[in-house]
Amino acid sequence: MKIYGDLLSPFVRMSVVTAHEVGLAGKVEHIVESVKPTEVNATLTRLSPIGKVPVFETDHGHGLYDSRVIIEYLCHVAGNSTLIPDDGGKRCRVLTLQARGQGIADSAGAYRYEVAVRPKGLQWEEWMARTLARLNAAFDDLEANWMEQLGEVSAGSIAVAVALAYIDFRLPDLDWRGGRPKLAAWHEAFSRRESMAKTTLAGR
Repeated sequence: MKIYGDLLSPFVRMSVVTAHEVGLAGKVEHIVESVKPTEVNATLTRLSPIGKVPVFETDHGHGLYDSRVIIEYLCHVAGNSTLIPDDGGKRCRVLTLQARGQGIADSAGAYRYEVAVRPKGLQWEEWMARTLARLNAAFDDLEANWMEQLGEVSAGSIAVAVALAYIDFRLPDLDWRGGRPKLAAWHEAFSRRESMAKTTLAGR
């Protein structure tokens, strides 16, 4: 089994962290593939016509994507029903939290492209303001309503932890900790997990 993509992508990191959490890190090869938004990556498009990371290659040579599918597949292979519970109510709650983390990562990634890649003077100011408002609303809601669920290691808490770490690395001026002490304390503790420590972005 192989996971293609750079850990700089929060979606790749979510997948690799999951491999560690379910005990498959030694059986899943992580192959670093850098992707440029304006170029075709032949390695990725062999497995996924979309060509976005992460892409997962099964032992049978089949391509799986996106990260949510990869994470569920890893749980299935490992026989793990903790990260994504079987119980309908709990499962939907975890998947909703996972969607929150994925949404934060997606919005933060798009925002970074707008401020760091798009030529100066061409930034869409109204879109940037709306994206920041959306992110802050997500942070506030996590602080107010999701701490119990974040306290359990799940696909949802992994997604949120990785998304916040991505913001720290790529958008350090975006103060998601301000006024959110519970969320900040939770993230500090979660970041000490072995799965997070072995996939850290420090020094990148």
